Amino acid sequence: MELKWLEDFLSLAATRSFSTSAAERNVTQSAFSRRIRSLEIWLGSDLLDRSTYPVRLTEDGRNFHEVAEEIVRLIHASRADLRGQVAAMSAPTTIALTALHSLTLTFLPHWVTEMRKRLGNVATRVLPENHALCLEALTEGGYDFMLTYHHGSVPFPLDPVRYPHLAVGRDCLTGVANPLYFSPSERRGAWPLLQYSRGSFLGLLSSVAREKPGAPETYVAHINENSLAESLKFMVLEGHGIAWLPEALVAGELEDGRLVRVAPAMPMEIRLYRNAARSRPALERIWRAAGGKYAKGE
Repeated sequence: MELKWLEDFLSLAATRSFSTSAAERNVTQSAFSRRIRSLEIWLGSDLLDRSTYPVRLTEDGRNFHEVAEEIVRLIHASRADLRGQVAAMSAPTTIALTALHSLTLTFLPHWVTEMRKRLGNVATRVLPENHALCLEALTEGGYDFMLTYHHGSVPFPLDPVRYPHLAVGRDCLTGVANPLYFSPSERRGAWPLLQYSRGSFLGLLSSVAREKPGAPETYVAHINENSLAESLKFMVLEGHGIAWLPEALVAGELEDGRLVRVAPAMPMEIRLYRNAARSRPALERIWRAAGGKYAKGE
């Protein structure tokens, strides 16, 4: 068994694409495929379900993923030590985290800073995605943690024992508009609504918020099919309509008056979920530092 086979496997688990990982690993796709197959033969198990696109890890693949990460980390740390470096300083704690796009812009940078203050050198591998793909990455894609918003009005499909969570922050979903085009004091009739894609998490929350007392009457003027709150923000700034956005995402624009609130804010929790099946010591340190009581499944 060769180290490069493990590194190939970790790359493929992250990209879900043989061609992308082959380019990343600087080998031809056929050579990359042979190396992945050699690893599977050596282990005596299929690590990948090749019948889907993008490829998915099998159950054995998901179980082996964490082992492969730890082996590669330890080998590189030992090499650094043998070369006269201090391994504990040169090999940081590494976590794989998936998060909603808006949280990677507003909450994640400060959260990582806090983790580094408490734990020292922490390296992160972050996958910004929509809510559905974040869930898939946490449950099937080899990611340790997920950052997402939460509100009791939207059901959450994760088993709380297998995927415990912490409330690590708060934000509000706020209806906003550009006052040059839409002024609350001059409200007349229905306003054009800039809407998230059907079924998106923030789209479901904004539907609840639009039913709250004090929310303006709206009609759908634009649907953002990729569910990116940042994209809706710039549409609002250009005066195309109003949208419900995380307040942290528009804090600067609200402060300088480029945007104004046009509806009552709806509070949201920011939650950190973890995959309980992944339990290497580095993850336990992160969980404790974040305030978790993992043994109690809280």
